[in-house]
Amino acid sequence: MNIPFEFKNTKQERPEMKKTGTTTLGMLCKDCVVVAADKKATMGYLIANKESLKIQTLDDHIVMTVAGSLGDAQTLAKYLKAELKLFKLANGRNISVKGAASLLSNILQNNKFYPYFVQLIIAGYDDNGPSMFTLDAIGSCEEEKKFFSTGSGSPMALGVLEDNFKENLSIEEAKKLAHRSIKAAINRDIASGGNGIDLCTVTKNGIKITKTSI
Repeated sequence: MNIPFEFKNTKQERPEMKKTGTTTLGMLCKDCVVVAADKKATMGYLIANKESLKIQTLDDHIVMTVAGSLGDAQTLAKYLKAELKLFKLANGRNISVKGAASLLSNILQNNKFYPYFVQLIIAGYDDNGPSMFTLDAIGSCEEEKKFFSTGSGSPMALGVLEDNFKENLSIEEAKKLAHRSIKAAINRDIASGGNGIDLCTVTKNGIKITKTSI
């Protein structure tokens, strides 16, 4: 039997996206929130960048950590920076950390059928003190009271945090624990690494990000 036409596979291959591989974490301590991240970005088996910045400053009191598609995360960061500036202009005050997390949750939920491929931590310091929220690709938003980790290396980081975290850690103690947790993930997770570890503290005095060696 002759077939007058043939079906062709019209499916196009999706271009390789740059991913952060990633281990990031956030931790609440006395009068501060500490976040940390490795610096490796990958494209498949290629290390695309060894100096990737996975801690995005959204305002002078809020930061966001990045895990997943780097392009999606950078787009969301630009979007949020603009929205937070508009909020400040309209209301004459900074948005709360919870308000920023709720805004991001709504953005992610509204795009759930064409999602941003990300897992994020929003952390900051406002009138209520330090706080931290975790979000997934479709807008789930949970407040974390102690610590959390995202990315492919998170199981290793969470193991260190579970074993060593204590309430009311000092800033220096929290930074040391954060560094140790990220280092543990880098040592065991093939997608985490890069040239150093970024450590960030957010206090009532603002945001400070420092790069440390592994």
